[in-house]
Amino acid sequence: MLLPVIMAGGSGSRLWPLSRTLYPKQFLALTSNATMLQETIKRLDGIEHQAPLLICNEDHRFIVAEQLRKGGMDNSGIILEPVGRNTAPAIALAALKAVANNEDPLLLVLAADHVIQNTDAFLSSVKHAKVEAEKGKLVTFGIVPTHPETGYGYIRRGNILNREAYSVDAFVEKPQLETAQEYVDSGKYYWNSGMFLFKASRYLEELDKFAPDILLSCKKAMLETATDLDFIRLDKNAFMICPDDSVDYAVMEKTKDAVVVPMDANWSDVGSWSALWEVNEKDEYGNALRGDVLVENTHNSYIYSQDKLVATVGVDNLVIVETKDAVLVAHKDKVQDVKGIVSQLKQANRYEYLQHREVYRPWGTHDEIAEGDRFHVKHVMVKPGERTATQMHYHRAEHWVVVKGTAKVINGDKSYLLTENESTYIPIGSPHSIENPGQIPLELIEVRSGSYLSEDDVVRIEDYGVGY
Repeated sequence: MLLPVIMAGGSGSRLWPLSRTLYPKQFLALTSNATMLQETIKRLDGIEHQAPLLICNEDHRFIVAEQLRKGGMDNSGIILEPVGRNTAPAIALAALKAVANNEDPLLLVLAADHVIQNTDAFLSSVKHAKVEAEKGKLVTFGIVPTHPETGYGYIRRGNILNREAYSVDAFVEKPQLETAQEYVDSGKYYWNSGMFLFKASRYLEELDKFAPDILLSCKKAMLETATDLDFIRLDKNAFMICPDDSVDYAVMEKTKDAVVVPMDANWSDVGSWSALWEVNEKDEYGNALRGDVLVENTHNSYIYSQDKLVATVGVDNLVIVETKDAVLVAHKDKVQDVKGIVSQLKQANRYEYLQHREVYRPWGTHDEIAEGDRFHVKHVMVKPGERTATQMHYHRAEHWVVVKGTAKVINGDKSYLLTENESTYIPIGSPHSIENPGQIPLELIEVRSGSYLSEDDVVRIEDYGVGY
């Protein structure tokens, strides 16, 4: 049986400001109404498979779980990495989990942040790859190149094994433009997609042969796992010492059983704003537009509006991205340099690199509406059946006004209900929490006032989920 392994990690720097460290691109809806993670799982519908196994950063666990819930998607577990250690250890964790029940499934390893526009071609390549994977080969998918791309690594094919598979002759680093053109012209090179298909046992055998220290660290990390709902937590100390290596470097470049199956499926890893422009539908002037956007004499541009009207006049070849707390304007040929802006934000310790103004929590969201010297105003949404952590503050008081739904409020030693157009006051030092006992989302306006309003003025009394 096929077990999809979805790697949902990422740093969130290349598509800033839409993508952030705590909300990277795989959780965004960039080409449809579904997020990239949801699209990755949905395109598996055409083949028989187990519920996917997901691997993500611990900080992203509730986003992953919520997107699966919204998509009505099952899973075989969500492995939480306490730190990022690249793809070789991540796949090792999945393989160890897969064989723990004396099973040996074929692992279809996919990244959650790729765009594949031709699902039929993708599924066809997977079916061809299964033939070789069932023989014990380690299959990688090579994307048929459409142009001389210098941002991807390449795979050079060797001898033909069957009509749709070749032995791997070499993995090649990102080339210069002239060399990339030679690769494309030869017809023997493919873009390295970072997608794989192999038996769990075969991957572990080859990892033990070529990178035994990675396998040992992962085995130790899996010995002391803790299961919480669908989440699988590792032994952090054991995983921390694991080497940081890609699956290509650790295994695929060294094994004698590497096979490449070509895939011509309109694939993109959406590694930049210009790449996102390429895969989106465009108007007659070459513009890809999303959100509340008006254009006049505008050409070949990507314009995204999240919160406000964006209007352009007389511009060409630009990327313009508006979010609630930031605006990016870049020449389409220079979007790789967006990482420099993210680095500046980190150095200045500004929150805009880390998360959006609207922050997602396991119980709902909160979004800052206004702030001043001694006040903050937030819009808070609590999902049905959820509640925040019980906490208290030493420097701020809070006023809550319910605008939709019903709130059960814990305020000191009191518990009471608030309905729409009712309000309450939370004094400094009073333990408090909000619960939504109803069937519709609870929305309220929170007004913080005091001499110190930062998020670190909080004392958790009961850690129910994650507070804010």
